[in-house]
Amino acid sequence: MTLTRKEALAQLTAPGQPHELQPLTINNVPCRVFANAPQSLRELFADNVSDATFMVYEDERYTFAQMYTQASQLATALVNQYDVSKGDRVAISMRNYPEWVVGFTAATSIGAIAVAMNAWWESHEIAEGLNDCGAKVILADRERLERLGSIIDQVDVQVIAVRPGDGDHPGTDIKEVLAQQPADCQMPEVEVLPEDPATIFYTSGSTGFPKGAVSTHRNVLSALLSWELDQLSAMLIAGVEPPEPENQPATLLAVPLFHATGSHAVFLSSYRSQRKLVSMYKWDADAAAALIEQEKISSFVAPAAMTGDLVLAAKVSRYDLSSLQTVGGGGAPRAPEQVKDIKASITTAMPNTGWGMTETNAIGTGIGGEDYLNRPASSGRASAVVDLKIIDEEGNELPPGQRGELLIRGVSVIQGYWRRPEANAETFVDGWLRTGDVAYLDDEGYLFIVDRIKDLIIRGGENIGCGEVEAALVEHPLVIEACVYAIPDERLGEAVGATVYAQQGLLENDLRQFLSAHLAKFKIPAVIQIVLEPLPRIASGKIYKRQLRDQTIAAMAEE
Repeated sequence: MTLTRKEALAQLTAPGQPHELQPLTINNVPCRVFANAPQSLRELFADNVSDATFMVYEDERYTFAQMYTQASQLATALVNQYDVSKGDRVAISMRNYPEWVVGFTAATSIGAIAVAMNAWWESHEIAEGLNDCGAKVILADRERLERLGSIIDQVDVQVIAVRPGDGDHPGTDIKEVLAQQPADCQMPEVEVLPEDPATIFYTSGSTGFPKGAVSTHRNVLSALLSWELDQLSAMLIAGVEPPEPENQPATLLAVPLFHATGSHAVFLSSYRSQRKLVSMYKWDADAAAALIEQEKISSFVAPAAMTGDLVLAAKVSRYDLSSLQTVGGGGAPRAPEQVKDIKASITTAMPNTGWGMTETNAIGTGIGGEDYLNRPASSGRASAVVDLKIIDEEGNELPPGQRGELLIRGVSVIQGYWRRPEANAETFVDGWLRTGDVAYLDDEGYLFIVDRIKDLIIRGGENIGCGEVEAALVEHPLVIEACVYAIPDERLGEAVGATVYAQQGLLENDLRQFLSAHLAKFKIPAVIQIVLEPLPRIASGKIYKRQLRDQTIAAMAEE
């Protein structure tokens, strides 16, 4: 007899099972927690040291043991030379180099808080982020060191340089830092508890500078075990045993580690499965196909733009992609057509996806395989460790099929925002996190995201606050008012569009050049409409954003 998902989860989470769930109240919120989870990321790392290949970057290869030794050396230096104590912040700002993993492992293993800084930030954004979190140390690569150099007098931080290249740079090269420690260096002894803060990931809101989402060790680890549980339940329902792999499981790291998808679903999920992590310098679909063949990649998780690129590459590729078993989504929804294209073009791989947020440590719902092919517009059903509900504008819970705001609570939900009590008060209601997504649940508990309450644009998985871009636009002396909105983009899902009411003489190229000094490149509008009259408004006096968006989309269609 085929088990239902509810029956499978009940069996797998029963007392005595590896993924046993127990009730626990955390900060007055009722939660379900994994009884056998590691107590901390420190324990996760220490328990999974082996001689298996862990990370591959270009011609560099490292085992789990080699990476842990480097992390122990860096952790020792952080404690002894940089005076980092439990609770201090250690910022990481770089490409997906092996040193990112070493820095994260070292910081969280000594009870410091790893701050995953957006590597696309410009100099002033880096300064804002460092001053906001109060980082004691930053690990930065060459590109970030160059940006840091121009604002170094605006921040109070010690710098460790990663792959700095030739020329002057702030800080000490990490190679020197590691070389000063014994080859058999041990991780410093620090007690790290489940409810201790572990990470800060910055997430864009509808206005102002991004907020720092603070997660505990339990928050992060619960996400990792939740994905394990979902995989086991799918196999139990299908009546199959976990297959014995011909090769070491391997995953392709092409999404930034400063996002929860990259750090959690790709990097941190590799420890317990002893999975090989193959990192790319930058995304290139043809290069990705070559790596899939060369390294026998079995899984790939990325936003729809990247998985779409891979689908196109697979149709014309000269490479063998048959090692791929799953192609997962994250960061932004997929078009239903792409779901079918994945199965059609990469015949060995089944698509999967889910809905989650930085604030939920990337979990919430999940769906995959035939279930996903049959419901390509759905984000799946809730993880066993979270609860979902849909509410109306008065806060009343809505029945299945009715649209309202999606709320979530559970063990993976963040502690709150770093030093932002007003944001916490706005976002958390009686232990529930307001997501800002308009959604509905069907009779079987499948989630469908249909709109967004928050004034956000999701460009290839990257959240962009409309208010932040509008604020930058109106700083230009010729711009009187501005309206920013999402416009459709075939590859990225959404792009940034803007309409500005300006004085005579404003040129689009001049405005773009001005914005480049105020915004990261990915936030600069792809399409700018310049008008010489006040922007239309609705009865409340607010700018009529929908009308301006529709006008821009219509103009794009005529080009």
